[in-house]
Amino acid sequence: MLADLLQRHQPDFSPVLPVDLSAHDVARLDFTAANPLLQNADLRDTAAFEALVARLLAAQNARIGVGGYLENRVIYRRSPGLFGDPAVPARALHLGVDVWLRAGTPVLAPLAAVVHSVQDNAGFGDYGPTVILEHALEGIPFYTLYGHLSRRETNLLRPGLIIEKGQTFTEVGPAPENGDWPPHLHFQIMADLQGRVGDFPGVGLVSERDQWAAICPDPNLILQSRWLITD
Repeated sequence: MLADLLQRHQPDFSPVLPVDLSAHDVARLDFTAANPLLQNADLRDTAAFEALVARLLAAQNARIGVGGYLENRVIYRRSPGLFGDPAVPARALHLGVDVWLRAGTPVLAPLAAVVHSVQDNAGFGDYGPTVILEHALEGIPFYTLYGHLSRRETNLLRPGLIIEKGQTFTEVGPAPENGDWPPHLHFQIMADLQGRVGDFPGVGLVSERDQWAAICPDPNLILQSRWLITD
């Protein structure tokens, strides 16, 4: 099981971002229906959404926000064409971890990698520029996805490019090129890409939690932040 493999190799990973995600100025951000500040928030207005993120951080004396793995979120109502269809249950289960911090922050490879694919998933509420890296441990391949990136830096990458452990390979992107979100990095681990290239679901059905958790194990196995301990 990939989660067990990652657990064994935790000492081998480099940081994904050049910040301490266990520092006291890092806080968990709650984007579930339990957060009363989201009840009447206009999440389709990116400037208002960014102000909300700033408010959530200020309330905890923080400058960086983290969270989201297997969180049942309400924020995807901002882009129903991507995450919902009136005829089917809404996708709201977040499969990665988001780190909310300034645009232009370098993104680093946690382990030696090959660029699997690069794609600009343009469109409101989508990933924007996206990179998928392929890694291997004990001969077992797995993948990491980085979404909401800088277009300029990401456009320099090509499939097959070798990335060294700890090497900067892109940056956190600004709105609107990052899918028109407040600046943040979406980081996700996948055991199997299911034939996909340049994209992978970052949100699933809540009813399929166990299936998605098996394919996409806890990103904190690599990030190792004390603020990201999950059940």
